[in-house]
Amino acid sequence: MKPTDEEAVVVAQVDANETCSLARRSLASVHEPVDPRIRPSDLPTDDVLDEGYVRQLGDFIEHKHHYDKSRSEKSSHEDSRGESNETIYVEFEDGDSRDPQNFSRARKWAITFTASFFSIIVGTYPDVHSCRINASTILSTASSSSAYALGDPSMIRDLNATQFQATVGLSMYTLGFALVPLVSASFSEEFGRQPLYFFSGVGCLLMHLMIALAPNIQTVIVGRFLAGAFGSTGSTMVGGTIADIWAPHERGLPMSLFAVMALTGPGVGCVAAGWIEQNPHLEWRWIQWIHVIWTGIFVIAVSICMKETRSGVLLTRLAQKLRKDTGNHHYRARIEDERASLRTLIYISCTRPVYLLITEPVVAAFSLWVGFAWGILYVLVESIAPAFKTIHHFNTGQTGTVFASMIVGCFAGLAIQLYQEKLYTKYAPKKGPEARLFSACLGALLFPAGMFIYAWCTFESVPWIGMAMGIFVIMTALFVLYVAVFTYLADCYGIFASSALAGQSLCRNLMGMAFPLFTEQMFARLTYHWGNTLFGFIAVAMIPIPYVLLWKGPAIRASSKFASQAMQKY
Repeated sequence: MKPTDEEAVVVAQVDANETCSLARRSLASVHEPVDPRIRPSDLPTDDVLDEGYVRQLGDFIEHKHHYDKSRSEKSSHEDSRGESNETIYVEFEDGDSRDPQNFSRARKWAITFTASFFSIIVGTYPDVHSCRINASTILSTASSSSAYALGDPSMIRDLNATQFQATVGLSMYTLGFALVPLVSASFSEEFGRQPLYFFSGVGCLLMHLMIALAPNIQTVIVGRFLAGAFGSTGSTMVGGTIADIWAPHERGLPMSLFAVMALTGPGVGCVAAGWIEQNPHLEWRWIQWIHVIWTGIFVIAVSICMKETRSGVLLTRLAQKLRKDTGNHHYRARIEDERASLRTLIYISCTRPVYLLITEPVVAAFSLWVGFAWGILYVLVESIAPAFKTIHHFNTGQTGTVFASMIVGCFAGLAIQLYQEKLYTKYAPKKGPEARLFSACLGALLFPAGMFIYAWCTFESVPWIGMAMGIFVIMTALFVLYVAVFTYLADCYGIFASSALAGQSLCRNLMGMAFPLFTEQMFARLTYHWGNTLFGFIAVAMIPIPYVLLWKGPAIRASSKFASQAMQKY
């Protein structure tokens, strides 16, 4: 359906005010994909588009057939006037500066850095007791998680808690990290990224403040869970944000920046936390206060640097303006087919990540692989402090410094990833997203190798540098794996990337939650040598995963409704 002459004048005025015109398309020609589970009967009627969800809920409860009747009456009225009720979908024209893909490079890097900074503050790593600092973290989630464990001794003393209660606090953070993205990731795809970053930052700040002032261990445990819930945004939404603003061939370096911040977090947090815990005037509460300070800086940065990056959300705002200014309620953004109906919105937002995890082989395979790797990361951080203290008689500060090997490993992984970008540029036209997986194939070999090195250097007769080298190799492999998962899923699932990453985040963080609960008992029975060797053999069994995707990835993607639809946009 085309706008009338009178409407066209208004549309032109609206477009002039907005600098660029909008493309108007029929359902058959619209480019923006939506959840393939949406059926024609699920599409909202025109009169639902601008109604609030509270009103819809009230109408559903009191007048269940209100909209069906309204649709019938409206259809009859339009038929009598000879008007078409065809929906007009609005999209950005090529080169439109309002399209996040066309933001300036300075703006894109500001958004990427700010979003990635959230991952270092509250983001991707579990608290590991290896660093033994408690309270949550110093610089990152990663740091938050790893630093939490380093503060255990002073926290246990001050709060009269047990070691098991302190470990529960570690696991609760990861549980919040695992569950909340199942809803928040899809909601960010429906309502926008910027509001979630802001409110997540504020919530995380308040929870760390709660932990810093906690009078008992129960408050710490609750605060840890809620801090993980708010902080989970940094783990699952950054990949979607990068996919929003960078074209596939440009995503490698931004994703590497994200991975550097996320994966160096535990190392940075543990190095700092180790020396803070050793200072009797600081200890575990100051670990939390430092986290509060850094989270406050992030909240300010979001207000200054972040812009909305979800194109569907921006188009929804423009479509609403068009409906208001022209009086033609047939205008809509494609994403409104998902979110205008309250029932459809709840169904889509609450089920998409789990649906992708269960039904998409690519998401399931990567989730299994990265989930195990994350569990190993927790085990590694869990074992470093007691291993170095027992075997090499390190103090808390020296033990924290050992985590610098994790930071060095991440930068080695970055060097590999920079070469991977050259390979991607060369082979992407021929192999597509699978060109992202060359470094992952190397990482699959390095990961068990690092586990074996670490396991069999845990003897007093072997210099401490041997264990540090094992940690270095493991972190190099984890960095490569991490970037491969995020870039490959972002390329394959496009606008659904946050949901796909939320699905793998669930698997990853559930394993991260569970592993610390049995690690201490496992090492007591199997020793550090055989316990880590067991994990090394499991890692060997997972080596084929990236090779299979490199070989059969296109065929697997072709059978996916989500991946095939998202790839069509490119």
